[in-house]
Amino acid sequence: MRQQILDTALQLAAKTGWEQLTLQQIATALHISLADIYRHYRQKDDLVDAWFDRADLALLSAQISKELPATTRLQQAIQHWLAALAPYHKLTGQMLLYKLEPGHIHLQLDGILRISRTVQWLREAAGLTASGTARIGQELALSSLFVAVFIYWLNDSSAGQQRSLKILQRKLQWGDAVRLWR
Repeated sequence: MRQQILDTALQLAAKTGWEQLTLQQIATALHISLADIYRHYRQKDDLVDAWFDRADLALLSAQISKELPATTRLQQAIQHWLAALAPYHKLTGQMLLYKLEPGHIHLQLDGILRISRTVQWLREAAGLTASGTARIGQELALSSLFVAVFIYWLNDSSAGQQRSLKILQRKLQWGDAVRLWR
């Protein structure tokens, strides 16, 4: 039921916009009560978290060979994450704008933790094993790269967001040139 609620929310919001979506609309579409939704999602923002959790799971489920160079492993991991969000590309941007509204400071703080969590999963999926100050530098660089590429991706209207993927590749190559991914 949890996945069905999320899928219905995405389908409805794709038509109306994220801000206009209500939990009551989801309940009505699924012929369930608000209490049924509450059992799975305590607030509308939990649906956004579930959407990004789905992207995290996609990157963790990807078969990325540890034999590949670190740059390629990172690129594949990030591409899997973005590909999971691609079916609702425009809606994903609306979800983030909703989180960034001035009155939603609690959601903004949660967003920072979400970035950190996803970056940790990216490091794991790519098999990055740096420790100490090298790990800290790697995490800072990867966080900056991830956020920059994601923001660009959200605004990328090229077919399949190919411009974003080229920027990702260039940024990863720069990181490789300065030995960040070792």
